[in-house]
Amino acid sequence: MKTQRFANWFVLSSVLTLLVIATPVSAQSWLQFRGPNGDGTATAKNLPTTWAEDQGIAWKTKIAGKGWSTPVIQNGKIWVTSAELEAYTEEEYEKEAAKLDPKHRDQLALTKASTFCVTQIDYATGKVLRKIDLFYAEQPDPIHATNSYASPTPVLEGNRLYCNFGTYGTCCVNTDNGEIIWKHKTLLTHSVGPGSSPILVGHLLILTCDGTESQSIIALNKKNGTPAWRTDRPPIRNEDGQHRKAFSTPLLISHNGETQMVISGSQWFCSYNPKTGEELWRVDHGRGFSTVPAPAYKDGVVYLCTGFSSSELWAVRVDGAGDVTDSHANWTMRKQVPNKTSPVIAGNELYMISEKGIATCVDLKTGDIHWAERMSGNYSASPVFADGKIFFCSEEGKTTVIKPGTEYEEIATNMLDGQIMATPVVLDSNIILRTDSALYRVQK
Repeated sequence: MKTQRFANWFVLSSVLTLLVIATPVSAQSWLQFRGPNGDGTATAKNLPTTWAEDQGIAWKTKIAGKGWSTPVIQNGKIWVTSAELEAYTEEEYEKEAAKLDPKHRDQLALTKASTFCVTQIDYATGKVLRKIDLFYAEQPDPIHATNSYASPTPVLEGNRLYCNFGTYGTCCVNTDNGEIIWKHKTLLTHSVGPGSSPILVGHLLILTCDGTESQSIIALNKKNGTPAWRTDRPPIRNEDGQHRKAFSTPLLISHNGETQMVISGSQWFCSYNPKTGEELWRVDHGRGFSTVPAPAYKDGVVYLCTGFSSSELWAVRVDGAGDVTDSHANWTMRKQVPNKTSPVIAGNELYMISEKGIATCVDLKTGDIHWAERMSGNYSASPVFADGKIFFCSEEGKTTVIKPGTEYEEIATNMLDGQIMATPVVLDSNIILRTDSALYRVQK
């Protein structure tokens, strides 16, 4: 009898082990910047809340080159873009730096050449499967010292990966064999490097091209990269190119059965018909420039940040037409509004974090502040909400986990080596974190 019970236990144990081995690690996808809806929210469950370099790490993989783009994931494969830099000698660097405007010289970084690439990584094991070189540039334009040449997040759809490096090129890669299907280049002066991530709408790949010399939205045919339409942004009063550029990623929303594409920019918030590029409505916020945060949306109202200079948060109803500056703004607020990170909505509140680490919970209907708390460090990565938790990642490698609500409730803080500026990915019961040198899969 004991022998039989042992045999039964052994068989059951073996079957369970095989099931664990056979079960895929990832049954979901993260296809674009800020996740499934482009708004920083996801349906992942059972997420970890505590980890460290020696705790809760399924794997840690070194990533070649530098980049602040978010990884995208599908079918058990991770894709992450980077720029591999060839540095100047110290003497060469000093010579090139002397050519820069003295006002901005200390804020900019120079490189002798850059190879723009994408790396494929196995989600289950962290093994690097291949690296594909996409573009090459000699003496690329200077970028802001805190930016990278690979900050825009790519987009995945089926066996097609769309990578964008701003003026250095946009391309489509076959994820089955690694072949480049098409390439496209748009002349654009970023001044401080690329930032806006592309999105897909039907057969179109949408690019935000708000440079210092021209500002427009461009749609490419995703099959061959040919331009489908281009819409110029509204006129900007400030003639200084530095105050005309912007880096925000579009957000697709649905209102009364119609799809709108809302994009923040210098001086203006605008909504477009993504199929045609026709402008639907605009708001003259008039204050910010170099706008980075992507919008957030709920129940017919979109929430947008104005950008640098004097950042404000605006709540704008999306049922207008034409210039709705004076008619469709529900409220505005100025306290600790971020210049770089995007807000996220959970329940009836909006959560955001400033670059200096002030996290704020704002009432969606009134704009009133429920709480504001300091989280140590500096912040460039946007928060994400899933599994009843909000995750804030600092540039110093710290992730603070809180429970959403009108009272501040911190769940945990966690530290990793390296700098985090890429927005995290939450998938199944795992979190993917990108630092300046490595990619981590954190598991519960």
